Amino acid sequence: MAAAHHPKESARAAAHGACRALGGSFAAVSVWERQLGRLRVLVNVGDLADGEQEYPDDESYPVHEFPEIVGFLHERWAGGGEPEAWVETADGPHEEGSYCHQRVAALRRRGRGSCVVAPIVLHGRAWGELYVARPRGAPVFARDDADFATVLAAVAAAGIAQTERLAEARRLAFTDALTGLANRRAVDMRLDEALERHRAEGAVVSLMICDLNGLKRVNDTQGHAAGDRLLERFGSVLSLCGAILPGTLAARLGGDEFCLLAVGHPADDVVRVAAELCRRAGALDLGEGVAVGVASTGDPVGEVRSARRLFRLADAAQYRAKEARARGPVVAGREGGEDDPVVRMADAPDSGPAAPHGERRRFRR
Repeated sequence: MAAAHHPKESARAAAHGACRALGGSFAAVSVWERQLGRLRVLVNVGDLADGEQEYPDDESYPVHEFPEIVGFLHERWAGGGEPEAWVETADGPHEEGSYCHQRVAALRRRGRGSCVVAPIVLHGRAWGELYVARPRGAPVFARDDADFATVLAAVAAAGIAQTERLAEARRLAFTDALTGLANRRAVDMRLDEALERHRAEGAVVSLMICDLNGLKRVNDTQGHAAGDRLLERFGSVLSLCGAILPGTLAARLGGDEFCLLAVGHPADDVVRVAAELCRRAGALDLGEGVAVGVASTGDPVGEVRSARRLFRLADAAQYRAKEARARGPVVAGREGGEDDPVVRMADAPDSGPAAPHGERRRFRR
């Protein structure tokens, strides 16, 4: 569990470990989704029955079918006791109203003889359950097994909590704190991956760089709180426009610079989204619109061998848009009329040191 990078991987490790430790043939870890009133299975391991999947798409059970999840934890544990596991068998009670009616039916249906169910508790609250089963003909679980399962569930809870903390740390490392968008680190990583796809599969990679106009004026005249509101509002507009192209990454590069990174979409579609972004940004009551530059491997910009080159192309196009006070996007490699300024850089070299952050380089039109 300590090596897991995702909660599902952590849950799988917990299920495998518990299955081996308890001598089971099958194990599962489920999470209690209170807001939906259901127990959702994260992972199944071991001998899977018909219809069971290791990572089920949507295997869930209404909590009212398993009232012990609510009743056992909240009536017995919340009263001052400790969470503890319990055992059920295929030969147990199965009349309507019995706590284990559904579990007993499931054991019989899947050819299993007994199971032990252990609550997983995180931060003092019931998080879900660890479930381990044995086949028919194998020794049924005993009280000692249930006590051991309680300990294993506590170990699993510690591992899941650690994985969640690491996942949150990773999220924060790749997220802009003010807007909630991705940050420059996330863009660099995704862009490198995107260009790998471009080289291997020919996928079109497009980068849109946006410079929010008027932020300094807002900060100077209305205060930094108003400037932060402008950044947040533009971030929401950027996210909305990015959603038009599924899978597009919306990010804040820093200060008043933002970007959209689209992979696998035609360049014309990206340009249309850029135009929509300019329109929406111009309608914000704060700020003075946005300068947008677009560079895409789907346009005649020459070979794009590095993330730096695509950044330089998009950044130079954005600079040209700002210089010309363009109402729409400037697109690298495309020509237009007087009201549609362009940057033409298909012959720009892909050599020399990268421009320091904040420094603009001029390319010939």
